[in-house]
Amino acid sequence: MRDDLGVRFREHLTRENLFPEPGLALVAVSGGPDSLALLHLLHDACPDCGLHLAVAYVDHGIVVQSADWGRTVQAAAEHIGVASYVVRLALGARTSETVARRERYRALRRLQAELDARYLVTAHHADDQVETLLFRFLRGSGPAGLAGIPVRGPRGLIRPLLPFHKREVEAWLRERAPELIVAVDPANADPVHERSWIRGRALPLLRERYGDLDDRVLRVARQAQDEREAWDAVLTALDALEYRPIDGGVEVARPFLQRYDKTLSVALLRAAARAAGCRLADAHARRVLAFSAGSESGRAMELGSGWLAETAFDRLRIYRPSARPSEVDWGGADHGELRWGGWSIAWSRDAAGRGRRDATTTWMTPGAGIIRGLLPGDRIRPLGGVGRRKVRRVLMEARVPRSERHSYPLVVRDGDILWIPGICRSDAALPNPGEPALRLDARRNRYP
Repeated sequence: MRDDLGVRFREHLTRENLFPEPGLALVAVSGGPDSLALLHLLHDACPDCGLHLAVAYVDHGIVVQSADWGRTVQAAAEHIGVASYVVRLALGARTSETVARRERYRALRRLQAELDARYLVTAHHADDQVETLLFRFLRGSGPAGLAGIPVRGPRGLIRPLLPFHKREVEAWLRERAPELIVAVDPANADPVHERSWIRGRALPLLRERYGDLDDRVLRVARQAQDEREAWDAVLTALDALEYRPIDGGVEVARPFLQRYDKTLSVALLRAAARAAGCRLADAHARRVLAFSAGSESGRAMELGSGWLAETAFDRLRIYRPSARPSEVDWGGADHGELRWGGWSIAWSRDAAGRGRRDATTTWMTPGAGIIRGLLPGDRIRPLGGVGRRKVRRVLMEARVPRSERHSYPLVVRDGDILWIPGICRSDAALPNPGEPALRLDARRNRYP
């Protein structure tokens, strides 16, 4: 069984192209048999995928054994030569499953960002899928929720074990590494938790009654997934919707949403929000639709869990705000490149050319400066203009949404704002054509 599962696992990775680019994969390992098996399966598959691995263990601080499980995970990672990281949360014994899951993912995402890991990999398998679908059905989920856990999630989240059942994964691990000590979390069998009750009480009874229960449930998931993928395709097929991913979310054209009957517009809104990772119930989506129709530009509506809907001119944006980037230095060397928020900015020595006010390339006299966000009272002296203009007003006229204005890059030297990429060039630090200069190129990063 060991070799068979290993082969099928690698075939699955190749067939679905789950890791299309090489890079660092951060593997979430709890110390249980499923995640330890995932670690070993990925380690065996690394040469074929161009991956290198790091292990993350999140110590929730809910049970006293969690520190021991962390040491078990670190030992397993060390045994196969993989770096490991322990994140401690100290949530307390009364923490609910929902809160623990939310904080675990926040911790994993922070570590992923710190390590600049391209992928975050979790050990969800087919039994988790069945459990999740039953849980969502009992909670009244709609068709999109019944599509279950996707193989891919936002920002490089991958779940490569979803086609495989727990029994075969655990059997493979026993054969692959019989010496491994695995953690057993008592909370997984405590019926006070809803998922644990489904796992330990409801599913065994249903499987006894319906021998092919898992196949039936997973068939429903596949049908719901087909429907969800169809709506995802509609988002990009409707040109007038102007659907676009943005930093932390998505945006669509407000006028388009008012053009069709409410049922279709609500379905499109839910599909767009879902593509960003935001779950909108039908009633909530209807409120967002009414908000979009009745609000002037720059208004925001809270959606819960940190998500916002915002009207931005003729656009409706659904997003989770990101932290404002800190100021960074540029120009201290002859060439360099940096990322600032949702932008990449590069510079190099070059003979000066003729730049335009609204270009994403410009030339500066040599020297260092900073890149920062908008501050109260900021003004710029536009190239070819008269006087100094408020930067806030310049950004507004360029139709930069209000929520983005404090995270739009300003290129500054000695207190003067020299350049707002793609919007306005100052008349300061401007070299004559052909003179030695620093060329700056700015581009918006694309979002998946």
